[in-house]
Amino acid sequence: MLKFIIKRLAAMIPIIIGATLVVYLIISLTEGDPARIMLGTEATDEKVEALREEMGLNDPILVQYARYMLNLCKGDMGISYKSRNPVSVEIGARLPNTIRLAFCSIIICLVLALPLGIFAAIKQNTWFDGFCMLISLIGISMPIFWLGLLLILLFSLKLGWFPVSGAEKLSSIVLPALSMAVRSMASIARTTRSSMLEVIRQDYIRTARSKGIPERLVIRRHALKNALIPTITMIGLQMGSLMASSVLIETVFAWPGIGRLMIQSIMSRDTPTVMGCIIVLAISFSIINLVVDLFYGLVDPRMKSMYS
Repeated sequence: MLKFIIKRLAAMIPIIIGATLVVYLIISLTEGDPARIMLGTEATDEKVEALREEMGLNDPILVQYARYMLNLCKGDMGISYKSRNPVSVEIGARLPNTIRLAFCSIIICLVLALPLGIFAAIKQNTWFDGFCMLISLIGISMPIFWLGLLLILLFSLKLGWFPVSGAEKLSSIVLPALSMAVRSMASIARTTRSSMLEVIRQDYIRTARSKGIPERLVIRRHALKNALIPTITMIGLQMGSLMASSVLIETVFAWPGIGRLMIQSIMSRDTPTVMGCIIVLAISFSIINLVVDLFYGLVDPRMKSMYS
C-alpha cells in the first residue's frame, strides 16, 4: 500500500505543473498591468516601471513561471501583489473556512442522497421513485449560484432565519453549504439508485431472499455493500467538485474562503495568489481521489490487489 501511495503522490507533480502553467499563461494574456493596479491610476510611469522591474514582470513569461516554480520548490509561494503579505499566509487564513464549508456540504449530501437513492431503488416505478428522480433532475440542472440567490431571498431577506453573508455566526454556514450540496446530492442519489437496481437483480440477492432473510437485512448486508463502489467514486468526484464550486458560492455569500480570495486576486491580477489557490485546489482534489481509492479496499477486499 505504501508503494501505491507514493506512486499517487508522485503523479500529483505533473498535475500541478500542468495546471499552474495553463493558469499562468492565461493570466499573462489578460488585460491590465499588475504594477499599475497596485500603485493606482495616479502613479507616474517611472514608479510603475520601477515596480515592474522589482517584481520581475519585464522578464519573458516562461522565465517568470520558471522562477515561480523554483521558489515553490523551496516552499515559497511568493508575495501577494495586493496585500504585500506572503501568499501562504493569505491562503492559510482562508483555507479552514473552505474546508469547513466543503465538509458540511458533503455531510448534507450523504445524509440526504444515500437514503433517497436506496429507497428509490427499492420502490422502483412508484411515486416515491419518480419524486426522487424529479428532485435529482432539478438539482443537477439548477445553477448553484442561482440557487444561492434564491435561498438568500427566502431564508435571509423574507424569513430572516439566516445571515445574508459572512462567517461570523455558526448559522452563516447553513445556506452556502446547502447551496453547494444540492447538485452533488442529486448526482450521488442517481448513482446510488442505479447501482442498487443493478445489485438487487443479482442471483445472490434472490438466493438470500429465498432463505427467508428479512428484506432489510438483505438490503443492508448483501446489496448495499456491493452497490457502494460506484457511489464511492461519485462521492469522491463530488468532493472535488465542491472544492471547485466554492469559488461561486463563496462569492455569492461573501464567505471568507480561498474561492473568494481567488476571484478577488483574478480581478486585481494578483498572479502569485491565484497560483497559490490553484495549487491548493489541485492538491486537495488529488488527495481526495487517493483517499477514495484507499477506501475501496475497505468496502471490497478484491480491490486491495490494486495496491500492490
